[in-house]
Amino acid sequence: MAMWDRIKDQAKGLQQQAQGARGPAGQRQPGTGGPGASGGSKEKLVGLLKSQLGSLKTELKSGAYRDASMAMCALVAAADGSVDPAERHHVENLILQNDVLQNFPPEQLRQRFNRHVDQLMFNFQQGKADAMQEIAKAAKKPVEAKAVVQTGFVIAGADGYIAPAEAQVLREACVALGVSPQEFGL
Repeated sequence: MAMWDRIKDQAKGLQQQAQGARGPAGQRQPGTGGPGASGGSKEKLVGLLKSQLGSLKTELKSGAYRDASMAMCALVAAADGSVDPAERHHVENLILQNDVLQNFPPEQLRQRFNRHVDQLMFNFQQGKADAMQEIAKAAKKPVEAKAVVQTGFVIAGADGYIAPAEAQVLREACVALGVSPQEFGL
């Protein structure tokens, strides 16, 4: 549990840095970037979460984590309502290169990710509901629940930017997993 406390403290520090870039009225100051901005606090948070996730590799070997993570990755990829072939391929590569997800056979990961993306593209609302049900199964183990959110954050922030639609699905996943979105600066 101490590790999650460190992550939470580090996330709070990064969130405070981001808030410090705002003026008294809460408006962003020129040249300060902000959440989702390249080089901003979200990018640092993604790096931190990726590192912390890697340190949990030996604990994250369950099918529930695998399945919930693939549903999370699909939701992040489809957050804006569409996934073009290039984006699908890019996210697939991120999944296969992820140190923690290398605990699982690549074909299992591809199959689960693509099944969720296909469902989301066929009927977004039903696909989202199915993905959230899969994600919620990881709520039984707090370490896995937080790791699913971290995995989604790493995928969402791979381009240095977390789009508002991506942040929204990450928040919804936090709720489904019983994890505080504030722990992740959401």
